[in-house]
Amino acid sequence: MERVFNFNPGPATLPYEVLKQVQDELLDYAGTGMSVMEISHRSKDFEAVIAEAESLMKELIGGADQYRVLFLGGGASTQFAGVPLNLVTPGREADYIVTGSFAEKAYEEADKLIKANLAFTTKPEKHNRIPKKEEIQLSADPVYVHLCSNNTICGTQWQSFPDFNGIPLVVDMSSDMLARPFDISKFSVVYAGAQKNLGPSGVTIVIVRNDVLEQVNKQIPTMLRYDIHAKNDSMYNTPPCFSIYIVNLILRWLKQNGGLPAMEKRNQEKSALVYGAIDASAGFYRGHAVKEDRSLMNVTYRLPSEELEKSFVAEAKKQGLIGLGGHRSVGGIRASIYNAMTLAGCQTLAQFMQEFQRTNG
Repeated sequence: MERVFNFNPGPATLPYEVLKQVQDELLDYAGTGMSVMEISHRSKDFEAVIAEAESLMKELIGGADQYRVLFLGGGASTQFAGVPLNLVTPGREADYIVTGSFAEKAYEEADKLIKANLAFTTKPEKHNRIPKKEEIQLSADPVYVHLCSNNTICGTQWQSFPDFNGIPLVVDMSSDMLARPFDISKFSVVYAGAQKNLGPSGVTIVIVRNDVLEQVNKQIPTMLRYDIHAKNDSMYNTPPCFSIYIVNLILRWLKQNGGLPAMEKRNQEKSALVYGAIDASAGFYRGHAVKEDRSLMNVTYRLPSEELEKSFVAEAKKQGLIGLGGHRSVGGIRASIYNAMTLAGCQTLAQFMQEFQRTNG
């Protein structure tokens, strides 16, 4: 068997060490004589898994004693509705900053349910940058300000999170969760689909501040209520057990590899290789995002023609570089270099980019 370098945006590459452990434990988890896919979510064996996952998540982000970590189904897209339904009571409103496709979807979903205000959008600029704080126009008294920390399709990322005089932030962190340290105290809710940076598809992580849990709207469907899931330790119904098990293994892997500071350094080194190849190409490769807002996770760029882009993707695949086609809505090239992507993968991609330019430039 020969592993490829998987640059897919999600489901994405997973740490090899974690995959090997999953393989080793697949038929007999922890001496139970059963797969983790077969044991009851009410058993002490699985309760230990989900408890450890919450504990590790809190440890990695730091200062999270005032928060609960929930492991839910439905994908991050379900939280586009879950957040406003839980947090916004009649007569209140929330503000949305739109910097990409998923941020726009979150705004549009919220606008069906509550009074959602568009505080700023970079859509006229094809989402190639992050707005300056002074450009953002908040409403008079929003319950929260929502943003997407990393924009998977267009390749931009908030380098730091704004402070709006204590107004809580809600963030969709699906594509850069645990890729770098961040100050959890700024946020009332952080949510992320696992399938990009934390594990396989099927589970969504929602980190909710305790005071939010005490004030959630009790008139919404039970399966969307954060307080119900927190009270039942994410096991009000049968959770996505296998996905949570793998998330827990990845959280262990992150801790063993130095935590978030070490992961940020690793991700900066990886992205510098690919961006370096773009910047040294004299315009053959054209990055989409402005330099100061470039993503550590998703490197997006164009070639001189669509024909060359198709050829680039096809030739890369022959070299074991998989998943480099851009999103269907924008085209181009996208290299997703999440935590589990190795330095060797980015070195190989950068070398391929240089050789492709030499033969096609």
